[in-house]
Amino acid sequence: MAKIYSVEILPPAQAELEETARVHLALSGPLSARGITDRIYESVERLARYPLSGHPTRDEQLRAGGCRFVIAGKYMVFYRLIGEAVVIYHIAHGAADYPKLFKNASA
Repeated sequence: MAKIYSVEILPPAQAELEETARVHLALSGPLSARGITDRIYESVERLARYPLSGHPTRDEQLRAGGCRFVIAGKYMVFYRLIGEAVVIYHIAHGAADYPKLFKNASA
């Protein structure tokens, strides 16, 4: 049986997820908001079983620190595998300048 890792969603990522849901709710309604949050949570849950399934980031500094991402629709979930835990740092739209998220938050 495959090892199951713990998953920790840090406060900035949780806030970004909630903001994404609010935007989808305001622009497209409750089905859209639920759909995108479900898709993101499914991607996060998959990481508990397959933590290395994400891609290394293109940003050299983040990649050197072990930062990876998975795609959930138009969104990217950024994480690191730290010991036995998958730590979710940020959730951002694919068009976002994601290295700035880390530099602004010192994550």
